[in-house]
Amino acid sequence: MNTFPFLSLILFTTLLGGLVIMLLPPHKHLLIKLVAGVSSFIAFGLSLTVYLLYDKGMAGFQFIEKYDWLPRIGISYQIGVDGIGLAMILLTGIIIFTGVLISSHEFMPNGLLGKVGRPKEFFALLLVLVTGVFGVFISLDLFFLFLFYELAVLPMYLLIGIWGTGKKEYCAMKLTLYLLFGSALILVGLLALYFGSGLNTFDWFILRDSNFTFGFQKAFFPIIFVGFGILGGLWPLHTWSPDGHASAPSSVSMLHAGVLMKLGAFGIIRVAIPLLPEGAREWCPIIVFLPIVNIVYGALVAMSQKDLI
Repeated sequence: MNTFPFLSLILFTTLLGGLVIMLLPPHKHLLIKLVAGVSSFIAFGLSLTVYLLYDKGMAGFQFIEKYDWLPRIGISYQIGVDGIGLAMILLTGIIIFTGVLISSHEFMPNGLLGKVGRPKEFFALLLVLVTGVFGVFISLDLFFLFLFYELAVLPMYLLIGIWGTGKKEYCAMKLTLYLLFGSALILVGLLALYFGSGLNTFDWFILRDSNFTFGFQKAFFPIIFVGFGILGGLWPLHTWSPDGHASAPSSVSMLHAGVLMKLGAFGIIRVAIPLLPEGAREWCPIIVFLPIVNIVYGALVAMSQKDLI
């Protein structure tokens, strides 16, 4: 198994890129774009490398790294990637690199973002956001998964509220309030897993092997499911998403549609279902019904759309 820390390098490349940009003078527009482009390209290259080196004939997680951080309370920096995470980090690498290229063009004097200005803050927030996205897809410690999750959703408020279009302040606030409500539910669920296991750990592997009671799983599965489902556009808590798409800058909308909303479904697949399987089985009819409503409702809305621009 490959032990080279590719996954950590992906995380620290985009995070370091954002920090470096914050230290640059705000008038050095070309240098800011160059740092953003280089860091996003390196992250894309590393994600492609992980994809090519991943042993697709072996099940389970690969490229695992684990370092104890706060062992007394069961928190460790533990990351790894499986098949679904592999696909998502490659997709994220592609989208952030192309998104930075598009934003660099839009920050030209006559571009949409160029009229607003402040490329330093924009690219720094964009790289911090994508660090959170990468982190969610590879985290195997629920504390860090939640930390990266918040790092991925909170910059959206500023990115839309400052550089967006239309009713950008309203849309940014609506998005933030919905996602913060979802985050609160997720936090409750993760803390319940932490204390309910009786082991006081956030380690995904240990929690997966814990024997949570049926009543516990039945009670807390819907909390985690809805919490992550809000970011995934789960009906009827989806109305923040169209407003966010409509007002977001191009690169932010690409991340929003391409990978950010996938964090919700990924969280359900990574946390809710494997850690609370009996709860998932009990709530299965609701789990099936809500996505069906999403599909039919979305189709009806699309059929009534007359403006394709």
